[in-house]
Parts: sequence; C-alpha cells; structure tokens
Amino acid sequence: MSDLVATGAFVEVGHYQVKKHHQGAAGDAFLSQKHDTDGRIITVLSDGLGSGIKAGVLSTLTATMALKFVASDIPIKRAAKIILDTLPVCKERGISYATFTLVDIEPNARVRVMEYDNPYYILVRKNTVVEPIKQCTPIERKNKKAAPKREAILYYSDYMAVPGDRLIFFSDGVTQSGMGSRPYPFGWGACNVQDFVLKCISENGDVSARELARKIVLNAQFHDAYLPKDDITCGVIYFRHPRDLLVLTGPPVNPERDAEMTRAFTEFGGRKIVCGGTTTNILARHLGVDVKINLKDLDPVVPPMSTMPGADLVTEGIITLGRVAEILERSAAPGGSGIPGSSHENGASKIIEMLLDSDRITFMVGTKINEAHQDPNMPVELEIRRNVVLKIKAILEDHYLKEVVIHYI
Repeated sequence: MSDLVATGAFVEVGHYQVKKHHQGAAGDAFLSQKHDTDGRIITVLSDGLGSGIKAGVLSTLTATMALKFVASDIPIKRAAKIILDTLPVCKERGISYATFTLVDIEPNARVRVMEYDNPYYILVRKNTVVEPIKQCTPIERKNKKAAPKREAILYYSDYMAVPGDRLIFFSDGVTQSGMGSRPYPFGWGACNVQDFVLKCISENGDVSARELARKIVLNAQFHDAYLPKDDITCGVIYFRHPRDLLVLTGPPVNPERDAEMTRAFTEFGGRKIVCGGTTTNILARHLGVDVKINLKDLDPVVPPMSTMPGADLVTEGIITLGRVAEILERSAAPGGSGIPGSSHENGASKIIEMLLDSDRITFMVGTKINEAHQDPNMPVELEIRRNVVLKIKAILEDHYLKEVVIHYI
C-alpha cells in the first residue's frame, strides 16, 4: 500500500485560464474526470495551434479524445499515437494543430504523465523541484503525406505520489509570457516559473491547487501587461490530507429531530456552514448562543451573512444557495475559467470559497417543507432546496472532483 492511500490523502485538481487579448474564445482546453469504476483521476491540458475558436475546437477535440481513450483503458502511449494520427498537421510549420499534457492518477497513488509539445511539467515535493525519469518515444504518423518536418516526440513518466506532492503543468502562454520585454526578452521561461512556484509554496505551504494555478496565470498575464499575447492556462494537482466541510440547511422534518441536527453540528470535526434563518435559530436555541446579523457591505442580490459561535459561516438559505448553484454552473460551463468569481464578497461567494477549499463535503438537508418555497401543485420531490443542493453536488463531483454526501433529516 502506498503512502498516499495509507494516509487517506485527497487529490485536488485546480486550474485557471485567461484568453488571448481580443479573442472571444479560449484556444486551450482543460478537462478532468474521475473514473466511476476504479476511482482513477484523468486530467488533460491541450493547447490548440494559434488562438480563438479554431484553436479551441482542436484543443477540445484533443483533450476529449485523450480523456475518453484513457478512461476506456486504452494504454496511454497507444492513446497518444491515435490522437497524433487524428490531428491535422500545419504544412508551413510541420507541427500538429494541438499539443497536450495527459495525467492519469490511480487510487494506489501511481501517476502517469504523457507530454507532447507542451512545456515540461513541474513536480514539487518537500518544497523542492523533483525531476522524474522520462522516457522519450518517437511517434511515426500513419499519414505519410501529412508527416511533420520534425519528428513527433512523446515524453512519458511514471512515479508514485506521496502526500504533499504538487504537479504543475501549463500551456506555453505561461513560459512565453513577457516575450520581447526588457525583463524577459525570450519569455518568462521554465526556470523562472519554477522559482515562482517555490516562492508561492514557501509563503503559504497550504496554498490550494486552484489558488496556485490562479497565481501563476495572473503573474504570466502581468508580464504581458495584462494584454495576453496567447492563451494562458495552468493546471495544478495537489496530493493533500482531506479537508472536511459540513453544510446544514433547512429545518428537520419534525421538531423531535432538532437535537439530532444539533448533535451532528457540534460533533463534526471540520469547518461548518449554516444556511437558513430557521436552521440557525434552531441551533442557537439548542446551543444557548446568540446570532448577530452583519449589516455592513450589504449586497443587492444576496441576503446578509450572520455570525454564530461554533459556525465558520452563517448565511440565508435558499436564495444564497441558489446563487451558489448559479455561479458554480456558469464557471463549470465550456469557456469558464474553472474558478468561480463574484464582484461582491457575499454569502454565496464565501460558501463557494469554502466548498472549493474542502475535499469531503457533507450536506445535511432538512426535509420540512417551507410553504414560501414550494408550489403546492408540485410533488414533494421537487422541493426547491433539495433540487438546489443536488445541483451543487453534481457540479462539485463532476467538475471539481469533490467527494459529496447528502443526508436528509
């Protein structure tokens, strides 16, 4: 048994992306998937040649093929060859129309990485950059007429991860940022990116995957004077000890179960969010504590937050959760940055921040019907609160690879 499995470490996958200046669509694609049957996590970053819609279509095609092939247990090297045979080749430059970095993580902590024409990935272990052994594999294309002027080379590496490892990979928009400028005439460069990554980790040893990816991309964007000359995408995979979060929303179906909900709240070992005025009042009454409403910096859309001893965050219920689902859904859609953002700090943005910083999330949902939120012509199963929580669960599992459980009370 590997150290990763033995310690119950969690695999966090995060990414951030900005489009080339004046382009309406990103030319890079980033996809992640957790395999239902064996628990493998497969992640692909593909960079389409050029920018805009054409590059985006080719990078999305490449990333999708890679994801499906590996998920279908096609050997990773064979999958790479099929992709290269499928992709067209630029006649002028003699290179494929899309590059890719493919990461396949097994539950036993075995990590396999296949790279084609993207900048080399960075592996950080114990605050040090580690150089994995890589196999260099030339690929002969099936279509001789479309053969490139230079040989297609795949780089394959295989290693066992340990808790604390970070795997950072990115498109050339990162390493080539700032090209032509006085500080970086040849671009930011791989060595400078490594130094920046180590600096971020030394300043915050617990920096999340999504936050580290955001820092790298925004720094690359800064080198281009915030007018990106290319699509800039970064993905980070972080092997860490799991972070637990409890979200309580809605009163129990009958008052006899109020004590059960209170006990779950007090005994939970991680961070805790309470959503809903009635839920908050039940807990405050049983715990004998006061609730204070925060009336500073009011938001025009989302109701104000409150504070209560024992809770990390207290918000209004269905309106706030509906806003959470809306923002998560928008960020998870094609073309989204992968990191939800909000122009205001409010209850919804704070919930999202805590959800994405957690790994194992438990929703405890009260099943008492609130007449204000229920159409009497609808069956009970369509009660708004439960539907919103189910939507949030689906997005967190499918797009952010979180472990989410819902308990009804």
